Amino acid sequence: MADSGDGDDGFEDDDTRLSDVQFWSRADRLVGRQKGRVLERSALPWSSLARPSQLPPPGNWRQWLIVGGRGSGKTRAGAEWIKAMAAGESPFVGRPHMRIGLLAETLADAREVMIDGESGLLAVCGHPRPVFEASRRRLVFASGAIAQIFSSEDPDALRGYQFDLAWGDELAKWVHGDASFDNLQLALRLGENPRALFTTTPRPIPLLKRLIADPGTATTHMTTAENAANLAPGFLAAMGERYGGTRLGRQELDGEILSARDDALFDIGKIERDRCDPPSELRRIVVAVDPPASATKRSDACGIVAAGRGGDGTIYVLADGSRRKAKPHEWARAAIGLYDALKADRIVAEVNQGGDMVEAVIRAASPDTPFQAVRASRGKWARAEPVAALYERGRVRHAGRFPELEDEMADFGPDGLSGGRSPDRLDALVWAVNALAGGGEAPRIRGL
Repeated sequence: MADSGDGDDGFEDDDTRLSDVQFWSRADRLVGRQKGRVLERSALPWSSLARPSQLPPPGNWRQWLIVGGRGSGKTRAGAEWIKAMAAGESPFVGRPHMRIGLLAETLADAREVMIDGESGLLAVCGHPRPVFEASRRRLVFASGAIAQIFSSEDPDALRGYQFDLAWGDELAKWVHGDASFDNLQLALRLGENPRALFTTTPRPIPLLKRLIADPGTATTHMTTAENAANLAPGFLAAMGERYGGTRLGRQELDGEILSARDDALFDIGKIERDRCDPPSELRRIVVAVDPPASATKRSDACGIVAAGRGGDGTIYVLADGSRRKAKPHEWARAAIGLYDALKADRIVAEVNQGGDMVEAVIRAASPDTPFQAVRASRGKWARAEPVAALYERGRVRHAGRFPELEDEMADFGPDGLSGGRSPDRLDALVWAVNALAGGGEAPRIRGL
């Protein structure tokens, strides 16, 4: 039956039968009339909703480290802990903590993830909500507690501040990790028991390993699967199909901290240490393509990697545009798009699998694109060894982060990749570096 239209948003003494839409419309209006404190009292406390891994561990720790996969609930745990500590909520703490440091990879990350994000502080805080003062880069809570945001790009900005509480998000991605961590530790000097929480998706970096080994650290692990109820339907199945059995999947979904294979050809630690921003000028840029042998659901990925050579001969890896399950015209468009975006000099492609077809596909998509065919005469390990030697000498650097490419590099041994996978991204990288290492055509100066 239709709504009586008497203007009453309540449900008392109403014998009419409501449709689902009418019922929830009335419910929304009723909830909207309630004061914030009424709604807050009606909500279940975080301590009863959270998984055990999302709650502070017992003990007299100085820093709590949450290592988890993507979407495992790390940010929600961090925001809820900061909210409770700022308000002095039991059972977390007996008094409010008034000076709080929030540190992320960038200032934009601190605001977009830690404060404004779906699981950030503004989303979890009830009535009255804290106020973000953008000009002063701080969040002010109703208790008077102040949370100041900082970027790992500027560790010295922490100098002069002091806190009794801190939260550092995505520690493994911090630009100046050691300096940022040290300055934050030196600022934790207020109150009787200053503490810090660090939430991160793992990467095998020395800072993270040292933090785990510290006796003052309590470490919690989470997996993406543990938070399945709060993820989009089908997400876990899709990720399992794409990354199942790979090192990247174990790291990004299972939250494992992986070391490189003992027999790995590439030193991932050195790649991490040498990582840099793209240079302002490059003399030559190539886009290398390692095409798959077929275009079915079981086909290998099409490796597409761009690299450039600087004036001093250093080679910089610029982009990984590899495509999975792509048909020839799709990976050709992807390669040409990267070529155009970087204003590259040419596309280099292996033709062992497709022969003339590879060039024909590129020409069909962009007839005037400079193209160079290369043919493999040795095995993958033999082709990759000279490139690994250039990395060891500091002649090749990564201008950015390329997780899936670096996953293959960390897992590439004499027998190839674990699980028998094809190192498509690594193959494309090898072709790109080889094309640049030999000098090649007369250089042109361009800015990025």
